[in-house]
Amino acid sequence: MFRNAFITILTCLIFVSCERRSDVEIANEENILIIGNSGEPKGLDPHLVSGVLESNIIRALFEGLCVEDPDKDSSSLPGVAKKWTPNEDSTEWIFELNPEAKWSDGVPVTAHDFVFSYRRLLSPDPDWPAEYAEMLYFLKNGEAYHRSHFGNILCGNDPDFPVKWEILKKSNFKGDPKLKLSNFTDKKFLNLDERDRKKFSSYLSDGQQIDLTKLSATKVDTEKLTEVEKRIFFNSKGIDKLSKSDLKLLKKNTSLLNWVDQAPEEVRQLVLDRIIAHHESGKPNLWEKAEVGVTAINDFTLKINLRGPIPFLPEITKHYTWYPVPKHVILKHGEMNTAYQSPWTRVENIVSNGAFKLKTWRTNHFLEIERNNHYWDRDNVYLNGVRYLPIKNYYTETRMFGDEQLHLTYTVPSELIPMAKEKYPTQLRQEPYVGVRFLRVNNRKEPLNDPKVRRAFALSIDQKSICEEILQGGQTPASGIVPPFGNYKPPGVIYFDPKKAKILLAESGYESTSSFPEISLLTTNSDSGLREAEALQAMWQKHLGIKVRIMQREWTTYLQKQYDADYDICVAGWIGDYLDPTTFLEMWITDGGNNNTGWGSSEFEELLNEAENTTNVKTRMEILSQAEQTILNDTPVLPIYWYTTNYLIRPEVKGWNPLLLNNHPFKSVKLEK
Repeated sequence: MFRNAFITILTCLIFVSCERRSDVEIANEENILIIGNSGEPKGLDPHLVSGVLESNIIRALFEGLCVEDPDKDSSSLPGVAKKWTPNEDSTEWIFELNPEAKWSDGVPVTAHDFVFSYRRLLSPDPDWPAEYAEMLYFLKNGEAYHRSHFGNILCGNDPDFPVKWEILKKSNFKGDPKLKLSNFTDKKFLNLDERDRKKFSSYLSDGQQIDLTKLSATKVDTEKLTEVEKRIFFNSKGIDKLSKSDLKLLKKNTSLLNWVDQAPEEVRQLVLDRIIAHHESGKPNLWEKAEVGVTAINDFTLKINLRGPIPFLPEITKHYTWYPVPKHVILKHGEMNTAYQSPWTRVENIVSNGAFKLKTWRTNHFLEIERNNHYWDRDNVYLNGVRYLPIKNYYTETRMFGDEQLHLTYTVPSELIPMAKEKYPTQLRQEPYVGVRFLRVNNRKEPLNDPKVRRAFALSIDQKSICEEILQGGQTPASGIVPPFGNYKPPGVIYFDPKKAKILLAESGYESTSSFPEISLLTTNSDSGLREAEALQAMWQKHLGIKVRIMQREWTTYLQKQYDADYDICVAGWIGDYLDPTTFLEMWITDGGNNNTGWGSSEFEELLNEAENTTNVKTRMEILSQAEQTILNDTPVLPIYWYTTNYLIRPEVKGWNPLLLNNHPFKSVKLEK
C-alpha cells in the first residue's frame, strides 16, 4: 500500500517537473515583455525623477507631443500632437492636438494639461524638488519664472520700461558667480590663497580686508556691514536674491551694486521699488506676469514660444519632462506642487496617457504595466504589458536571462561580456549610445575647490585601461563631456598624464600628498559600480599618492546625496535627452538642477546664449565647443568614457532596434512566437 502511494507521488512529481515552464514561456503566451531595469524606481512623477530606469517606465506610461521613431534616430512621429508648424525662424510653434488622445480614465488630453504641466515643472517654490526643470528653459521666460528673476519679470516684460531689458539685464541681477560666499565659511581673508583673493580684487582697494566669516554667516546683518562689505554681499547675491530689507538698504545707496552704465539713478530706484512692492504684497505667483512661452489657444491647439531659434523642438518634446500630467488627478489628491507625499502616482490613483497604464507595483519585486484601452493608437500597440524587474546585481540578471526569466537585460557586466559573446553570440547587442561616464566633484569642499587639484585627479585616470580591461564593452576614453556625434567635434582636453597631474598638485601646495585629506568616492551599491570605483581608487593611490574611501549607497540614497551635494567625488553618468550638444552642456549652468557641483561660470553661460541665437550650424557648433572648453578648463567634472550599450535580448523580441538615445518606444515592440 505504502509502496503504491510512493510510486504515485513520484509519478506526479516527475509529471510536474516535465510540465514546468519558464517565466519567459508563460510571458510569451500572455504577451508580456519582461525586462531588467537596474533598480527600484525613485518614483513615477515625470517632474520629480531624472534617472534612466524611471524614464524606461514613464515613457511607456505617458506620451508627449511627439514620439520616437522605432527605426531611426532624429525622427519624430505624432504623439498627442497630430501636426506641428514652426514660424520662419523656429521661435514659435503651433501644435495641433489629436482629439482622440485621452487619459487612461477616458478624460480627453487637452492643451490646458500641457500648460498646467509646464507651469508645475517650472514652479519657483524652493521646496519643489524638480531636478529637470531646466529642460523647459527652452520656453520663453521659462528660466526667469522658475528662478524668480524678478527684474526680468517685473521690468523686462514691461514694454514701457525706460530702459530695454537687453540693456538693463547687464546689471547685476543674478549675482557674481565668483563671489560664492558659502565657499569661504569660517575663513579669514588673509588666509585665502592668491587665486581666491583675486575674486574680491575688483571690490577692494589695495591692502583692504574684509571679514569673510561675517559675510558667509547663515544670517547676515547687512546693517552692521561696512560699505565695502555691503558691496561684496549685494553683488554676491544679485538684485533678484536680495531680501526686502536688503533691497531697501540698497535704495539708500544704489552704487553699492554693479549696474549697467545706461541705468541712471531713477531707473535703479524704479527697479528696486517694483521688486520691493512684490515682496510687500506677499510675493504672489508671477506666472501670468512672466509670460512663459506656452499658451492654450483652445482645447486642442497649443502655442509654444521659445527663447531663441530651436529647429529641433519636436526632438526635445519626446523627453518626459515635456509630457503632460493629469491636472484633474493631481489636484484631486493634493496641490499642484505637492511633491513625494502626493498619492496621485499610487497604483490605485494614477492615470496616464501613453500606450500603457500602471497595473501592479510591488516594491523591490516588480512593476507591471498593462495596455491602455483609452490610448488613441491602441490598435498599433502589440504587447499586453511590460514587467520591469529591479535587478541591481547584473550577474544575477545575466543568470536570470540564461534561465529564461526575462526577455531583455538592462546591461551585461563587463567581466561577463567575453562569456556572453561565446554563449549568446546572436543575442548579445553592443550598440553606440549617446552618453558619458564622469565624476562630479564637489567644488565647495577643500581642497577640491582648487581647479588644479581637480585637474590632477582627471589627468591621473587611465581611461583606456578602464575601457579595455574593466569594461570590455566597446566604450571609448572621453576627452570631454559631449560625445562625438553629428557635426560636433569635442575640444579634446582631458587625457591620461600622471606626470602633469603631480606637477599640478605641487603647484597647489601638495608636493607631498601626506597632508592631503582623505577623499570619499560616492557610487551605487552595484557590483559593477564597485569595480569601477576600486579602479579609480587604485589609480589615484598609485599616481597621486592620495587615499580615497569608497562610499557605496543604494540608488535613491545615492541620488539624494548628489542632490544635497553631500559628497566629495561622485561617480555619475549622463545620457543625452536629445541629439544636440546642449543636452550635455546646459546641465552645468549655475545652480542647475542636475549640476550639483557648486560650479558656475558667466563666460560659459554667455557662450551658450550666443550659440542659441546663432542660426549657422557650423558656427553654432564651434561656439558650443568653446563652451565645453570652458568647463574642461575648470574641471568641475572629470570625464571617464563615452558609453556604448551592452545587453542581451531574446530572439522573439522584435521592434527593438538600435537607437543612439536608447529610448525604445514600447508600443512598437512585439513578441513573435
